[in-house]
Amino acid sequence: MEVRFKIFRFDPESDKEAYYRTYTVAARPEERILDCLNRIKWEQDGTLGYRMSCAHGVCGSDGMRINGVCALACQKLVKDYPGSEQITLEPLPFFEVRRDLIVDMDDFLARIDSMRPYLIQDKDPPEKEWLQSPEDHKKAEDVIRCILCACCTGACPVMRDNPDYVGPAALVWAYRYLYDTRDGRFMSRLDKLNEPNSVWPCENYFECTRVCPKNIPITKSINFMKREIKKQLPGKGK
Repeated sequence: MEVRFKIFRFDPESDKEAYYRTYTVAARPEERILDCLNRIKWEQDGTLGYRMSCAHGVCGSDGMRINGVCALACQKLVKDYPGSEQITLEPLPFFEVRRDLIVDMDDFLARIDSMRPYLIQDKDPPEKEWLQSPEDHKKAEDVIRCILCACCTGACPVMRDNPDYVGPAALVWAYRYLYDTRDGRFMSRLDKLNEPNSVWPCENYFECTRVCPKNIPITKSINFMKREIKKQLPGKGK
């Protein structure tokens, strides 16, 4: 079968404005969108820019908007879009475009870094490793699956209206270390989460949860942290 792809193109070094270019590819229904992108680049247009690495939904490199929904190109198949006259590929929303489907991830990663995504401990390290029981591990088991693909951030309506919002991905990482029993900064992490642009701008659209390729319950985790703030910091929070 022949599949038509309408792809966002923009090179800030040579283009005054973005445009779309259409390509037609012979593809089987079970082929991945990434397979089709590779064929376009290798056989039709070597100038097409996009990110990819593992091609198996582990690295998170190929996040983009496919027919208006943020997803990984390596996880979506041609047959996932039945009835479409064409498949439209665009860069993730709310990100500066470096070239074509490649976006600048620096600000995204800086927001995650602001949540101190690492263990902080005042105690002297033990002779071996910090131990964690299976029961304690389960507290953060879901969010550990995050692969930094940024699909959740690109799908979040709040990011459109409030660009200062730290975003769902950063809050996933905040949750991961807030409930890591090996960490020693529980209360200070809660104080950070109680800042105006941390958990409180979330309005429960659930778009982040819907598009997450790792099925992380992002909105549920954010709401859990809101309740934790109200419980542990009386008089604070909404």
